[in-house]
Amino acid sequence: MKRLLVIRFSAMGDVAMSVPVVWSLATQYPQLQITVVSRKVFAPFYEHMPANVQFFAADLKGEHKGFWGLIKLFNQLRKMQFDAVADFHHVMRSIKLRGALWLCGCKTAHIKKERAAKRRLTQPENKQFHQLKTSFERYADVLTKLGLPIELNFTSVFNSKPQSTMAKVGFAPFAAHKGKIYPPEKMEQVVAELSKLKNIHIYLFGGGKTETDILSAWEQRYENVEAMPGKINMSGEIALMNELDVMVTMDSGNMHLASLSGTPVVSVWGATHRYSGFLGWGQTPDNVVEVEMPCRPCSVFGNKPCLRGDYACLSSIEPKAIVDKIMKHISAKVQ
Repeated sequence: MKRLLVIRFSAMGDVAMSVPVVWSLATQYPQLQITVVSRKVFAPFYEHMPANVQFFAADLKGEHKGFWGLIKLFNQLRKMQFDAVADFHHVMRSIKLRGALWLCGCKTAHIKKERAAKRRLTQPENKQFHQLKTSFERYADVLTKLGLPIELNFTSVFNSKPQSTMAKVGFAPFAAHKGKIYPPEKMEQVVAELSKLKNIHIYLFGGGKTETDILSAWEQRYENVEAMPGKINMSGEIALMNELDVMVTMDSGNMHLASLSGTPVVSVWGATHRYSGFLGWGQTPDNVVEVEMPCRPCSVFGNKPCLRGDYACLSSIEPKAIVDKIMKHISAKVQ
């Protein structure tokens, strides 16, 4: 096999989770030419990859939109003469695309999402509460089916991590769904407590007007706090995350972005659970902040209404629990 196409169009966290797998593949099969097709906005994830990896930007809202756009995307990819297709997404768009390439002689394989197992994990009663396969393992399984078994040995997209005598802490306090967002007023208490420390700088990550307004207000209220929205692009954010001693996130895409640089992540979990297989690369349960409740997890993605109606899985987490986790990573610098 000489040329492999990897398909993963969305979402941000899932695309970011493909990086450790593709990196491992590229380094273990240096003669294999790998093309990853995804949305243009995710190109920064692949900026620091081995030389045998290239990124193909799919414009799914423009030239590659709809049926005829998919035909155009297929024709562009077909000219690259791939030997095999690894479908890490397995949605209608990727199914049609890999099917068309299969008709052209490509060997294909796709991810097994095991939705039934995830339903059993999140069902209201009689949960089957155990660790499911991670997305990294599921992606690797696709490659094995294509005759490309790998060892997942990724560490970071960067060759080195800058050293600083000052403690640097990042916060990304938002997520796509309410079931994954720690109450902002409580996260503000965490930021306020840390801002009192000497020899510390706090960076706030987010996007969109609502998030930007909240983060800008925190920047104004507290010392040693800097809101990053509008100041740097995604490539800059990933580079900045590489400089941090620790990153604080929800179960969100930012957890995975920070993980690409090997930065420890203190992640706060509510309606979702790491057993679904979405904990960031290289992250450990020791850095997870959560409360055990019989209804948790109630959702794989955090997009379902709270069964209790009060999101106690998040609101009952005390700010001190998050502060204590953070301090384990910065205490030597701030004392």
